[in-house]
Amino acid sequence: MDLLLILTYVALCVAVFKIFKLPLNKWTVPTAALGGVVLISALMLLMNYNHPFTHLASQAYVATPIVPTVQGRVIDVPVTPNRPLKQGDPLFSIDPTVYAAEVRRLQAALSDAQSGDIQLDSTVQVASSRRLQAKAQLDRAEREFERYRQAYEKGAATQQDFENRRQQFLGSRSAYEAAVAEEERAREASESSFEGESPQVAEIRARLTEAEFNLEETVVRAPTDGYVTQVALRPGMMAVPLPLRPVMIFIHDEEKYFYAAFRQNSVQRLEPGYEAEFLFQAIPGRVFGGEVVEVLPAIGEASVQAAGQLGGTSFFSQAGRVVVKLRLNDDLGDLRLPAGSSTEVAVYSEHFHHVSIIRKVLLRMKSWQNYVYLDH
Repeated sequence: MDLLLILTYVALCVAVFKIFKLPLNKWTVPTAALGGVVLISALMLLMNYNHPFTHLASQAYVATPIVPTVQGRVIDVPVTPNRPLKQGDPLFSIDPTVYAAEVRRLQAALSDAQSGDIQLDSTVQVASSRRLQAKAQLDRAEREFERYRQAYEKGAATQQDFENRRQQFLGSRSAYEAAVAEEERAREASESSFEGESPQVAEIRARLTEAEFNLEETVVRAPTDGYVTQVALRPGMMAVPLPLRPVMIFIHDEEKYFYAAFRQNSVQRLEPGYEAEFLFQAIPGRVFGGEVVEVLPAIGEASVQAAGQLGGTSFFSQAGRVVVKLRLNDDLGDLRLPAGSSTEVAVYSEHFHHVSIIRKVLLRMKSWQNYVYLDH
């Protein structure tokens, strides 16, 4: 930028000297040089501060590592790299044999447990019948005992008969108490429930839900709209649910933002809504309009985390830049711009707005330079 401005002034001075046929002497040449130094310095200071520029900028996008939630052998990879996908489209499939068998096993166990619930209801009815029978026997034994007790007191019955009836009464009473306790246990077992089901049925149903989820997860699907790129997964490979072993990378189809790093000197002239312009190495000769979305409130180089060692003076030598989030407003049309492309950005503040014309001219001149390059 600075060199372009100097060369432009030199070209202007040469044109003035040629057109007006000014003599080259000790007065005209120093005057032109000194005037250039003052003019260019003033313009550069005003322009650099009020309309900052940076070449440290690029487009950012979110990439999600695809890691299966279940492990197994890959049997199908129907996805095509770099083709648009909708949310829910299959990416690859894992052999579901083991997971389908687990689902069938738990379905059978659930059916058996539900049959057990029906048996518990029958057990309650049986225990209730036994209690009623025991109650009837107790009442009969109590009447017999009372009759023999009165007869014994009157001398009409022997002590042996009286003791026999008393033992029968006590035995009937113990049998009745046991029947009542058995009925209570059966009723508690039948009525104990979790959300309307017995604990055993609820546990098996929860395990069945987990098994059905695992079976469904054998088909890994696109998390959102987007695409996958550089697919190296093939049928026969093993896929495991380890965070450090993703099997492919998914690129989300969402609004792409640009991030640019400006000098800290310019932070007072960076505000959301300010006009911005982009030039891309991938699209030489063109400048595109945009705007500032936000200025990130923290500089990464100065972040501090809890650690087992003290910080040294080298921490203070890391002078980072202010990161600015920007949006490209112009439509690129049919122009191809790969995600993550680098760019150069100029921001135009509302201060000394007339000076921004120089920045815009220089930016367009610089964009034409992208046509000229040499491969090393």
